[in-house]
Amino acid sequence: MSYNIRNAKGMDNKIDYSRIAQIISTVNPEIVSVQELDSATARSGNTDVLKEVAKKCGYHYFYGPAINYDGGKYGVGVLSKENPLQVTNIPLPGKEEKRNLEMVEFKDFYFFAVHLSLTEADRNTSIEIINEQVSKIRKPVFLAGDFNAEPSSSAIISLKKMNWQLLSGEDYTFPSTKPDRCIDYIFAGNGKKWKVINADVVVDDIASDHRAVWVEIEE
Repeated sequence: MSYNIRNAKGMDNKIDYSRIAQIISTVNPEIVSVQELDSATARSGNTDVLKEVAKKCGYHYFYGPAINYDGGKYGVGVLSKENPLQVTNIPLPGKEEKRNLEMVEFKDFYFFAVHLSLTEADRNTSIEIINEQVSKIRKPVFLAGDFNAEPSSSAIISLKKMNWQLLSGEDYTFPSTKPDRCIDYIFAGNGKKWKVINADVVVDDIASDHRAVWVEIEE
């Protein structure tokens, strides 16, 4: 699954970790890429947002800070049922704010979580950095997050040309109230091809400004 939760601040401007957790738990994915996460910022009442969601879902959690913000950190994270072997964070460019790639290694695969820049040039550079990291890996890689890029963008076209398999389709994910574009994706890379059993978007127009996207796959 990939889910931009906007710090659990819903479209009603209420912060509600339980409804974010409910959306995740209803799908019950093995692993989730989560974007727009404060950790101990004044804006979020010094709360570790990912930790709060993880507790309510019963997942392990791994935070990937991108920038210092408002007395704490801001970035992405991963929730998973399985404990990983290691977690690595790689800086990514962002003209409006710096971004990061969170790389989580498991026994049989890697899971990459991203929230790419609003700037096209930075997104394209980020794809180059991601591919450079993949070139060092000998396991299947999953790449999931908010790409801030529609299917016709150079970043998404570039990924497809580089043999990344789009698992999640191109259903609209943003804005959650009346979605009119796809900017959230799940890809698979590094050679292995997967059979997609299910690929869907969770219909919810209140918990966040994005809708969660998820896939069920098998070898």
